[in-house]
Amino acid sequence: MGSATTGTDDVVPLQERQRSTSFSTSSALRGYCCIGRLVDMVVVRGSGSYVWNDKNEKFLDFATGIGVTGTGHCHPKVVKAIQDQAANMIHAQVNISYHDRMLELMGKMLPIMPSVGGAGGGGASPLDSFFFWNSGAEAVEAAVKLARHATQRPNVIVFRGGYHGRTMGTMAMTTSKYIYRAGFGPLMPSVNVAPFPYCAHCRLPKESGAECCLAPLEDLELMLKQECHPSEVAAMVIEPVQGEGGYVPAPASYLRGLRALCDKHGILLVADEVQSGVARTGRMWAVEHAGIVPDVLVFAKGIASGMPLSGFATRAELSATQPAGSMGGTYAGNIISCAAACATLDVIQEEGLVANAKARGDQLSSGLKDIAAKLQSLNGGKAIVRDVRGPGLMVGLELTAAPGSGAATRLSKACLKRGMILLTTSTFETVRFIPALNISAKEMDEGLGIFSDAMHEVFGSS
Repeated sequence: MGSATTGTDDVVPLQERQRSTSFSTSSALRGYCCIGRLVDMVVVRGSGSYVWNDKNEKFLDFATGIGVTGTGHCHPKVVKAIQDQAANMIHAQVNISYHDRMLELMGKMLPIMPSVGGAGGGGASPLDSFFFWNSGAEAVEAAVKLARHATQRPNVIVFRGGYHGRTMGTMAMTTSKYIYRAGFGPLMPSVNVAPFPYCAHCRLPKESGAECCLAPLEDLELMLKQECHPSEVAAMVIEPVQGEGGYVPAPASYLRGLRALCDKHGILLVADEVQSGVARTGRMWAVEHAGIVPDVLVFAKGIASGMPLSGFATRAELSATQPAGSMGGTYAGNIISCAAACATLDVIQEEGLVANAKARGDQLSSGLKDIAAKLQSLNGGKAIVRDVRGPGLMVGLELTAAPGSGAATRLSKACLKRGMILLTTSTFETVRFIPALNISAKEMDEGLGIFSDAMHEVFGSS
């Protein structure tokens, strides 16, 4: 499994780590059994686009901790920011005082928030008020709390296939897979689920040249007449690119229609950019592809290169509707995490990672489509791949295999055997590509080569 390395620089730190490790894989597995894992191995080190396990096997990481280590594993600037801050202060509680790293982070985030003319170039963003938390699910729940306070309405509309977390509140909002909510009921009430524009499975014809048939938008308008009156809806919460639902991007025309519908009824539009945000899609925020600005933008994962940090940005007049003490938490906006986030945003800007995400994403999508076409030709014209989709470095490849067949899992395992970590997603047979934002063209070619070999192993030719 994987390819072993023999360089001295690789071995010495690993040996030191092994001497201090008092558990084996088998003993580690006696931990909490309901945590699903891709593979039963122990990782001990990461650098850039690669990780190493306790056997010193090297893996190209196309999972990045599910889209978290966007600047690569252990980027030197992020590591230094963490080390420097840990030597100065470790915990500064936000309900007691401000801390300097949080103020610095807000200053760095203000100029990059989406605006109607585009972040950084279309004037000041209306999203000028920030709340920081720890995980994506917590931040989504906090956004719902804000929406209910600001509108004095109870209901929330989410979208089929969406994933917002596994806490008691966000489970009710998550419909990407039933396993995330099975057996935990009763869940949070006042949640309605609307259709999501999953174009690869659309059964309706589109107008010539149209990006989307917009039938899901019509269904949503019907929902507001049949299931929940607009006057009772506080927010619509949507992932601009669905994550666990299959890396499915919402068409720009659909998001613009959603924005108009929310404006018409005084409903807050909440963009869950936990996975799609922070340069992942070749823009700083995925909503920028549609040219819209949500009322609340939720971020997490890639914001701090692996340190636990989440939050949302909103308008000051909305946050002002919440009484003091109604929001907060012991570890919210941890000072070390904020230092890591400041360094992360500096790296993204200084190294041009937004542009690199687009360029490498184009390389990835083109390479995957080429692999699919060649394999189809080898299989007598039978398509193996249904769809290659997603902007930037948030790319999904959906197979034609029947849901539940396990084809995507077999493909993931074939990649792992060759030294590449690749995750599945969706109830449909789909794999997702989430490499580091600073991945090189050479590393991308390496990944495409591994994937091509894995595809041929799993599907061969008939």
